[in-house]
Amino acid sequence: MIEPHAPAPPGTPPPWAGPARLPVRPGTGRFFVLACVFVCAACGLVYELELVALATYLIGDSVTQASVVLSVMVFAMGIGSLVAKRLCWRAAAAFGAVEAALALVGGCSAMALYAVFAWTGDWGGLWASGPRCLLVAASLAIGLLIGAEVPLLMELIQRIRRQDAGGAVADLFAADYVGALVGGLAFPFLLLPFLGQLTGALLTGAVNLIAGGALILGLFGRDLTRRARWLLLLANVTVLAVLATAAVLVEDFERAARHVVYGQDVRVALRTDIQEIVLTGGTHGRPLALFLDGRLRVSGRDEYRYHEALVHPAMTGPHARVLVLGGGDGLAAREVLRHTGVHRVDVVELDEAVLRLARQDPALARLNGHVYGDPRVHVTTADAFHWLRGAPPAAYDVVIADLPDPGITASTKLYSQEFYGLARRALADHGRLVVHAGPVSSRPRVFWTVDTTLHAAGLRTAPYRVGGRHSGFAAGPDRSVGRSRGPHDWGFVLASPDPRPPLRLDPHGPRPRTLTQTSLTADARAAAGTRMEGLPVSTLVHPRY
Repeated sequence: MIEPHAPAPPGTPPPWAGPARLPVRPGTGRFFVLACVFVCAACGLVYELELVALATYLIGDSVTQASVVLSVMVFAMGIGSLVAKRLCWRAAAAFGAVEAALALVGGCSAMALYAVFAWTGDWGGLWASGPRCLLVAASLAIGLLIGAEVPLLMELIQRIRRQDAGGAVADLFAADYVGALVGGLAFPFLLLPFLGQLTGALLTGAVNLIAGGALILGLFGRDLTRRARWLLLLANVTVLAVLATAAVLVEDFERAARHVVYGQDVRVALRTDIQEIVLTGGTHGRPLALFLDGRLRVSGRDEYRYHEALVHPAMTGPHARVLVLGGGDGLAAREVLRHTGVHRVDVVELDEAVLRLARQDPALARLNGHVYGDPRVHVTTADAFHWLRGAPPAAYDVVIADLPDPGITASTKLYSQEFYGLARRALADHGRLVVHAGPVSSRPRVFWTVDTTLHAAGLRTAPYRVGGRHSGFAAGPDRSVGRSRGPHDWGFVLASPDPRPPLRLDPHGPRPRTLTQTSLTADARAAAGTRMEGLPVSTLVHPRY
């Protein structure tokens, strides 16, 4: 497809009869073209970042999603540039059509991706891969259209005033790179926090459309036939109407999609700087459920099984000083305070909004036993990794890591050898660390990687699992997994700098509702039956989840 070009013979006329007939001076027209390049570059980068952000939120693993989106998009941009060579003889009309298509596809891509995830994500079969397929298709289409922009804009800028190719390319790419900088900064600091992903993408599409349409109809309109002008105007008005209608209905769309994903019983839905928080049920006898970034963190049907298994084995032995990393819902602290002899519980939670809900939401506060009203509980809003770096050594008898599943990119560092080394430093002599390590049955490699990493940090381990997980809702990194394929157990690893910690319940402590010494021993044997040897250690610079 890349064709060799011989130098044009001297005196060969350009493909146009003369310079473009502009309504303004050439210098002003050139400025308008470069301004359009700036706007188009900013919008193009926003489309890329929006796809990466939404795919990470819906599917998980930001590294994989960013790699897929960017690689597919850059490849498609190359193909688009080659295709655009055949359109340069009608550069004005072609650029207007490309911008209208790009505004429609890029502006609606986020809404389309969310719709496929919400309405087809639970159908199973081929539909389970629907969000991934649409992500690749959207990246391909947007990349093709973005790639076609530069050759067409190069042709337009040369039509205003011929100059050497090096100078024209330098001007064009300078405007392009500065626009990309503005778009890259606008997305996380303006569009995402103030408008959200869906409205932000729609607004970007509208800006893209207006910039492209204004340039062609206002500056190069005389180069178009009357029919082409009317068709381009009709296309721009139609796309703008679609984007405006979608923007007006975006809240209703989000509400409907949220009800499809979470059910009709959504009571709280808010977006913080860190994550989306959704709270359902908890009233009129309906079980409470807490979702963080779409992944189930607490289910009123079975949370007691999880939190009893997480906390009680670690509380055998000295437990006057307890550190809970994560667990802002207060449920792990609730189980800690059931034991006598607890003098202080420090909870380190990243998101202040989760703590506020745990204190103020009647259903969640009732479930956690109003634990934040206990004077022994002290709360810090901070990242667990950074907080541990400044924690005093040998300060805690028990450290409980109640963190999101390993494999979610944002939490990968919280399952690294460096993190466990910091946790070990915070443990007193004969102290115990317990880690939630994800489901054993569905992701044994991840579970045993956690165990291997704890060993590498100088800790002796006692892995175990607990069944009875009723929800079946995705809690791990991949939200596109249907309910039927969701995990049905939890895996834990009890660790200590001493020789292997005994996996037992405190005979003098409170009796869990379902956990017994017999079941705990049997669950440890069941976990040991899935052991995988020779797994590599996960570190900050080389995560293995």
